[in-house]
Amino acid sequence: MKHYQYRTSGICPSLIDFDLEGNSVHNVQFTGGCNGNLKAIGKLIEGKSVDEIHDLLIGNTCGRKPTSCADQLAQAVKHARDNA
Repeated sequence: MKHYQYRTSGICPSLIDFDLEGNSVHNVQFTGGCNGNLKAIGKLIEGKSVDEIHDLLIGNTCGRKPTSCADQLAQAVKHARDNA
């Protein structure tokens, strides 16, 4: 299992930490943002594949922002897998 840290852009949380075991994502934690909602996202995607997470969350927006915490997470896990 390898640990990754992704610096976000355009959202309240500044970092997303997670572990990647093969193609499965584990232990997602956001630094900053809406604590309860972000913990829930982490629980909902625990153990899911990078492709499942990416397909489900990519393009999700927050208000007028062109991205969201979920969208940044989708980008983070795909980037980690593709650059491992």
